[in-house]
Amino acid sequence: MIVEVLAVGTELLLGQTLNTNAAYIGERFAELGLDAHYQVVVGDNHDRMVDAIRTALSRADALIVTGGLGPTQDDITRVAICEAAGRRMLFSEEEAARLRSFWDRLGRPFPESNLCQAEYPEGAEQLRNPRGTAPGLFLEHDGVLLFALPGVPAELYRMLDDHVLPRLRTATGTGEVLVSRVLRTWGHGESAVAVLLDDLYHASSNPSVAFLASAGEVKVRLSAKAGSESDARALIEPLEKEVRRRMGESVFATDEETLEGILLDELRARGWTIGTAESVTSGMVAARLSLLPGASEVFRGSVIAYATDVKRDILGVPSEVIEAHGVIGPETAVAMAEGAAEVLSVDVAVATTGVAGPDYQGHPPGTVAVAVRTPIDTRSRLLRMPGDRERVRAYASTTVLQLARLGILGEWWGE
Repeated sequence: MIVEVLAVGTELLLGQTLNTNAAYIGERFAELGLDAHYQVVVGDNHDRMVDAIRTALSRADALIVTGGLGPTQDDITRVAICEAAGRRMLFSEEEAARLRSFWDRLGRPFPESNLCQAEYPEGAEQLRNPRGTAPGLFLEHDGVLLFALPGVPAELYRMLDDHVLPRLRTATGTGEVLVSRVLRTWGHGESAVAVLLDDLYHASSNPSVAFLASAGEVKVRLSAKAGSESDARALIEPLEKEVRRRMGESVFATDEETLEGILLDELRARGWTIGTAESVTSGMVAARLSLLPGASEVFRGSVIAYATDVKRDILGVPSEVIEAHGVIGPETAVAMAEGAAEVLSVDVAVATTGVAGPDYQGHPPGTVAVAVRTPIDTRSRLLRMPGDRERVRAYASTTVLQLARLGILGEWWGE
């Protein structure tokens, strides 16, 4: 079954609202083995909405429209569906009574504009919304299953699970499921990974191979469709073994495992604590370490030493080190890590200093020095990170955490 998603809202086109609904719907479709060929976003414009709905109805087996079901003037999804499907607009007295009752329970006067939420296209079923006032819609039109759901994520998620997925599951009748295995890698760029796995990518369609680069790591996604989860995993297993053979130790995690989670587990296993001294990353490394539950058992704190005098006065970086090597040198990063280990009383300390942009003291943007200090050894490296300021900072935070992981394991980089 081919399912299309049409998100309605000018705010999505302008970037004022992040379309998190698309990711959630896509994930749930994958669990059912449904094919989603298109995810379209259209603004709050009547003619463009009608055109987008008609196009989707012509090429999909099911369509989910999200948003535009509220009580304001720009909530015109119901009207657009009526015109696209050639249906009359009807009015539900039962739904109107429910709306009035809802406002009565709040002890507030009922806004008459909300009565538009009791309207529905001829032949459609109104879907109960347990988390809001706007009901959803279900309409079977020329063999296509059309759903309209509120755009508010909390409302949409519940209604998708309660009303949409059960109907789609019944309609498919195949029982097929799609299972994915994600191998998270570090140390190779996306193009290098693509070269290493090029023949596997082209030779296999079920299971399939896909790549996703994000903030310094590359994810290799292996997906298979089968009649059961166990059968799908059996299809993935030999392909995963081959990918691991080729990628070697660059595969550091799978599926939902995170770099910071693995790092904290390694520290717990050794009874070690960690802290950070950050300049260019401005606390991003600390934020990632402190995000997980139980992090306080291992992570003690951070010194954000953006200014030179903070590096010197708080972390104790010697003035002669800064004068000889500058604030961006590997030697300065080492002194920052050593200072953080003492100030924060930790076993492992990581440090970042660099320039995200513009040029500084002769260093081009993306120049980053990192250092990792463990009870075993201390190492540093001067690196060049790609991209704009935010990308440089994101890459730097991932890199220093990866180097910390290797240092804790005694597998220092470059050896």
